[in-house]
Amino acid sequence: MNMFKGKVTGLLILAACLMMPLQSAAQWSLGATYEMREEDPQNGYGIRIEREILKPIPIVDIGLRAHFSYFNEDNEFTRDNQSISGDLTYYDYGLAATGGVSLGLFKPYVGLGIGKDDIDFEGDDGSPDFSDSSFYWNGFAGAELTIIPKLHPFVEYRFQQADHPDDIEADFGSDGRLILGLSLQF
Repeated sequence: MNMFKGKVTGLLILAACLMMPLQSAAQWSLGATYEMREEDPQNGYGIRIEREILKPIPIVDIGLRAHFSYFNEDNEFTRDNQSISGDLTYYDYGLAATGGVSLGLFKPYVGLGIGKDDIDFEGDDGSPDFSDSSFYWNGFAGAELTIIPKLHPFVEYRFQQADHPDDIEADFGSDGRLILGLSLQF
């Protein structure tokens, strides 16, 4: 009977060890951002969610990111040789692959991705409304600080290139932006 109890105990310990992960490689991150760019509207907000997908070397992080950015302001610009004023809303969303190196409290990273942006304009005082959307590619580089274990401030510069109609003379969606944010790791 003791031998039977010993085998059952051994099998239970072995099963428990096999079910435990050897390393917690699946880490999620949720971030909030404040974004500044040169084109109108100039200031906006965003969110992003990231997941680490590979850990080939202990200090190298490879992951996937989804992001959404929102910009809105009253604006005036020229279209079809007419000055138009109204409420301009710009938002974009996309997916990217990221790669970074953990260097103690400092983690530089780069990434490359694709996405879609939308521009909506609601004209004032009889000005015409219009909207436009396009696909884009983007590249980015940034750095994250890991001073507090689960809360990481970061700074990033993102460049994106999108094609918009030639008749919109304002500079939309084909430039860079500086992004400041805070990320929660879980």
